[in-house]
Amino acid sequence: MRIYADNAATTKMSRAAVEAMLPYLEEYYGNPSSLYSEGQKAKEALEEAREKITRCINANAKEIIFTSGGSEADNQAILTAAALGKKKGKTHIISDTIEHHAVLHTLKKLEKEGFTVTYLPAHENGIVRVEDLVNAITGDTCLVTVMYANNEIGTIQPIKEIGAVCREKGILFHTDAVQAVGHIPVDVEDANIDMLSASAHKFHGPKGVGFLYARRGIRLETLIEGGAQERGHRAGTENVPGIVAAAAALEEAAGSLGEVSERVQVLRDRLIEGLKKIPHSALNGDPQKRVPSNVNFCFEGVEGEALLLLLDDKGIMASSGSACTSGSLDPSHVLLAIGRVHDVAHGSLRLSLGDDATEEEVDYIIKSVEEVVTYLRGFSPVWRDLVNGKSKFIL
Repeated sequence: MRIYADNAATTKMSRAAVEAMLPYLEEYYGNPSSLYSEGQKAKEALEEAREKITRCINANAKEIIFTSGGSEADNQAILTAAALGKKKGKTHIISDTIEHHAVLHTLKKLEKEGFTVTYLPAHENGIVRVEDLVNAITGDTCLVTVMYANNEIGTIQPIKEIGAVCREKGILFHTDAVQAVGHIPVDVEDANIDMLSASAHKFHGPKGVGFLYARRGIRLETLIEGGAQERGHRAGTENVPGIVAAAAALEEAAGSLGEVSERVQVLRDRLIEGLKKIPHSALNGDPQKRVPSNVNFCFEGVEGEALLLLLDDKGIMASSGSACTSGSLDPSHVLLAIGRVHDVAHGSLRLSLGDDATEEEVDYIIKSVEEVVTYLRGFSPVWRDLVNGKSKFIL
């Protein structure tokens, strides 16, 4: 049995997405900027895909810019807000400590250019408090960027409340919604979102395709210079097959959102309850305010890398956190930010269930994780010191 439980890293393309893109690889492969009919067919498909995406997040077609993925969209949104703020003499940005590195590294770049950034705590449950945001706002604040749902621990932030504060104060609000779009309801108008980033491979679309929603009236900074594609906001011939597939995948995901979320959430809770029975383990993030598929645990006295390798031997594909940092020896910045100490954070496991997950698979995961954790603790000097009382248990 092979179980793919790393859907937060990437998802399998849906059949609808694959079938949607094939004609634009094999038949309608014209450049969408061309005037002949084959090119115009590609252009029509591009605009139809844009319309489909807008219907899924309650936006307008002119507010969608196609990108290479969530990281590019994050960069463009943040650099746009920074440039607009600087023109008004405002150089203060508010974010939080558990953002994706696409956001954090962009903010660090801006700090070197003279911007100041306030990083709100995510607290023990992995959720930003609106009162902390209100207290952090100054007359110089030009942007608030808070992710919709965390890529490691799955916690969902109070986006609507944050958006309302920003709208009242006249501050641009951006959210990295890469882990939210296609998994939970997203309405940019209702949540007062000014800019939003999304990536197709997180909702069963292809890799290398994403989009940036930017509310009408926001003049985007251009990251890629060249032609006039995407209304001059993003040069380069559009990836028509990928974009068409992304729209098909999102339309399908949005259409079955309630049914799938409810079923997967039941399995998620079953998995959480099973793993909680392992001694000296702890769930990371809020038990309820999290995306339906995400389970993230720490196991004391265990190294995450060894845990992953042995689970792979048992046919389970999982992660210790973000795929973008999986090659790092450092513990997750997200887990450290919510108060996990280094030794405990090193023993983390992220399981993100697929839409087609089953009870049988969940029960097998629980059994396998328990066996592997017990095995690893059996020859761990750290665990031996804990059991013998030379060190104190934390979990």
